[in-house]
Amino acid sequence: MICITMKISPADFPRADVSARRPGPSVQVRPIGTADPAVPARRERPANDGTPATRMRVALFSGNYNCVRDGANRALNRLVDHLLDRGAEVRVYSPTIAEPAFAPAGDLVSVPSVPIPGRSEFRVALGLPRSVRADIERFAPNIIHVSAPDLLGRGAQKLARQLDVPVVASLHTRFETYFDYYGLGALRGLGEWHLRRFYQASDRVLAPNAASADSLVAMGVAREDIAIWGRGIDPAAFSPVLRDLGWRRALGYRDDEIVPLFFGRLVIEKGIAVFADTVRLLRERGYPLRPLIVGTGPAEARFRTLLPDAVFTGHLDGRALGCAVASADVLINPSTTEAFGNVNLEAMASGLAVVSADVGSAQALIAPGRSGMLTPASAPELAEAVGQLIERPDLRFSLAREAHVAASGYRWPGILDQVLQSYSGLIAR
Repeated sequence: MICITMKISPADFPRADVSARRPGPSVQVRPIGTADPAVPARRERPANDGTPATRMRVALFSGNYNCVRDGANRALNRLVDHLLDRGAEVRVYSPTIAEPAFAPAGDLVSVPSVPIPGRSEFRVALGLPRSVRADIERFAPNIIHVSAPDLLGRGAQKLARQLDVPVVASLHTRFETYFDYYGLGALRGLGEWHLRRFYQASDRVLAPNAASADSLVAMGVAREDIAIWGRGIDPAAFSPVLRDLGWRRALGYRDDEIVPLFFGRLVIEKGIAVFADTVRLLRERGYPLRPLIVGTGPAEARFRTLLPDAVFTGHLDGRALGCAVASADVLINPSTTEAFGNVNLEAMASGLAVVSADVGSAQALIAPGRSGMLTPASAPELAEAVGQLIERPDLRFSLAREAHVAASGYRWPGILDQVLQSYSGLIAR
């Protein structure tokens, strides 16, 4: 019998500082045509560290600020909270829906949009109509931040040139990789051309890591126009102390079962077919395992068909999510589309061994053989790596421990201040 319970106590890991997230400000969502003509006066609220309040007026444009929860908009909402906390004025422009995934941070102005065919949970903005342009001009931003290469982002870039305002673009997703997943490989070149134009039209591009910066340079973006904006971790939300074997048993797991984890949006571009094939290969080798799938998305029905005996928890948040992640045995991440890889970082912070596709986002986080394992994004390679961790619990424990140590260095306040530094430098030009 293979025992897969890894007994972890807080003493086995370095103590992490726990900081509570500041409650967000009051939220206003204004539909098109009803924008408030009285833009709030600039606050003079000092930053937490006692430095003078900034003079920034930030207009942020997002294709999905809170319609569907994902890593990109979680980072953007956290950024807005941080900007407000530092004394900046922020106004967000994005498509909205009647029942968003979560309450937005800051002052959100709705822009016209339509559902994406086949992916109705997402909406695509239709550009910048006159009413939205008027709202932006009343707000009078001194920095514009675009986060998606859509019609809204391109419209914001053009307006910024007319207003003589610097533009920052942030890279969140490797959109060029999506074409292959949806059978549109012939259009990938056109997509890359559009991305190149979009990022070259910005005064500064915020890449989540050096690998993404290199891809931007290869695309034709000048290296001096690129800065790094990484991602952080909430040590209270993701921690090995949240591991709970009782929670596993309540879901029907036996103590001799290995629990490989998949969590995040359930969409085909996250590699759900490769994950399912990896599980199948491991079972063919005789390992007693049953997957834990955390999240929701349009590919859930297909995923359930591929893994009919897996445990699907649906969407989890807060402590429930942290408990689920920490209570698994290994994260298998076959995705090649992330620019950063929040899933890897959150699993590492939870004290979990990670087996990930060997792509730039994972390379930036994982030291192979020390804080995780990197393999080609194929089921045989992933299964081989996971099999090693099943056969060698000592290696699995060592990787989990080092992963937690590595993740402890990713803290939001300093990371978010990097964005403010980029804003400040551009405004001062």
